[in-house]
Amino acid sequence: MKKTILITGGAGFIGSHVLRLFVHKYPNYKIVNLDALTYAGNLENVADIEKAPNYEFVKGDIRDASFIDQLFETYKFDGVLHLAAESHVDRSISDPMSFITTNIIGTVNLLNAARKIWTESFENKLFYHISTDEVYGSLGDTGFFVETTSYDPKSPYSASKASSDHLVRAYSHTYGLPIVLTNCSNNYGPNQFPEKLIPLAINNMKNNKPIPIYGKGENIRDWLYVVDHARAIDLVFHQGVNGETYNIGGHNEWTNIDLIRKMCEIMDRKLDRDAGSCASLITYVKDRAGHDLRYAIDSTKIKDELGWLPSLQFEEGIEKTIDWYLANEEWMNRIVSGDYENYYKQQYVKR
Repeated sequence: MKKTILITGGAGFIGSHVLRLFVHKYPNYKIVNLDALTYAGNLENVADIEKAPNYEFVKGDIRDASFIDQLFETYKFDGVLHLAAESHVDRSISDPMSFITTNIIGTVNLLNAARKIWTESFENKLFYHISTDEVYGSLGDTGFFVETTSYDPKSPYSASKASSDHLVRAYSHTYGLPIVLTNCSNNYGPNQFPEKLIPLAINNMKNNKPIPIYGKGENIRDWLYVVDHARAIDLVFHQGVNGETYNIGGHNEWTNIDLIRKMCEIMDRKLDRDAGSCASLITYVKDRAGHDLRYAIDSTKIKDELGWLPSLQFEEGIEKTIDWYLANEEWMNRIVSGDYENYYKQQYVKR
């Protein structure tokens, strides 16, 4: 194998799309998927590649420093794509310590292991840290986040990701560790855990359940199709400049309520329901604590330097996303019931 690459969180939503892309596109890379298989990690997301000759799954927790050290010693990784993270804001409000230990301590464990194994030379090595636009805080009605925007996190989740970003940069400045970072906007697409807005709304519309909307639904997000994000990650890993940060956005700003109304129109059509049927399920709930008003990313740097642009506008991307969830009803049912957690035992433990 030309290179051995570690992808953390490869059974998760974004990680599974990155993993699939790398396994298919780089047959001469050994791709190791490290995932703890917590609630959002689902090996069914990558079942189509689990027998690929250049792919291997390892179950483990990035919070376990000795385990991580041994993993790096065993595989002698040439590169790390670090996607494993606790990422749901609501969960961070109710359980901040899980975010501190995973997003901060877990990241430091990986950084330390990379330093140890790359002690002789950093040449042709790279630690790639995938982060979020939420570290920048909240925008007003105008303006965009750029790579030099000051950090101003507002939730335990975004604060933990901001801390991990700072630590990655600190290891670059202090130890010379070769690194790149990206900060992305809200992702959507197939295989997303249904605590997030879009798959939750699709599932509730299909089952005629209330669609919860925080406050008045006026919060604005920039939506990025997950496959486009995976393409951007591939470009940054192979062509990004050491020490640089690249913002990745979808160029698709929507208020939450307009997003849901658009989805309701599509779902009424696809489910052959009367117009307005899904919209009648919209239910306004108490706003989230510290809810940021608006996120929007300026992706000029990655466009100009690496030639990346999103391939889909939101209307096309959300149609493809809805089609996937409707065609994969069993996947959603296993998630909702918790049966998806049995996949690892069925496919791996018995071997």
